[in-house]
Amino acid sequence: MTDPSETSETTDVADAATRASYDTVAAAYERLLRPELDARPLERALLAAFAELVRGPESGPVADLGCGPGRITAHLASLGVDAYGIDLSPGMVAVARERHPHLRFEEGTMAALGRRDGELGGAVAWYSTVHMPPGLLPEVFAEIHRVLAPGGRLLLAYKAGERVRHLDHAYGHPLSLDVYWVPPGEVAGLLGAAGFTVEARMTRRPDAGDGPRAGEQGFVLARKPIAEAGSGSDAPP
Repeated sequence: MTDPSETSETTDVADAATRASYDTVAAAYERLLRPELDARPLERALLAAFAELVRGPESGPVADLGCGPGRITAHLASLGVDAYGIDLSPGMVAVARERHPHLRFEEGTMAALGRRDGELGGAVAWYSTVHMPPGLLPEVFAEIHRVLAPGGRLLLAYKAGERVRHLDHAYGHPLSLDVYWVPPGEVAGLLGAAGFTVEARMTRRPDAGDGPRAGEQGFVLARKPIAEAGSGSDAPP
């Protein structure tokens, strides 16, 4: 059995490396990725479907986890979602607040979201788990499940595969980051173990905009059941 203190220490190390790297590249990252969704109709369609599922007068707020400079947060807000952003990097949060002053952004970690149980109507993790060793994903998925309301959805975008790539230079700056590709079946299994029902899975092949070493891109839509296992079904009679 894994010692929780060891998991926490590993999470802290991973968070520190990610925070330092993205503080360094925050402004350049925002400039380079600002127009990226314009060329990605498939991703826009996924975000639009997610927005339709989570918006509404009785829905809770939707968290963009690992929001970076806030481009996905702002896109969701443009679709009528009550969205706000959370990111490890103070530099990214500062850029997000400057670019989108009408939206809310805060510093935080996906392993400890600081929200009440069932407070959120939805969550997006748009490539924000790619720097986490797969062994840390159960802790993160469990925390997201905790803060979602029954019936709340998670939209996850990730690198689909089984490899690790180290980056020592990106976005015009030196940095130190590991990028993890995780098999789609493993991602779905971990979400199920955390209590989610996986509603849809998709992978797409890399295109010219992804770069020559990008690999396949994975997407999952998952839902927190309205009735927990053993207490009845959330399906209509």
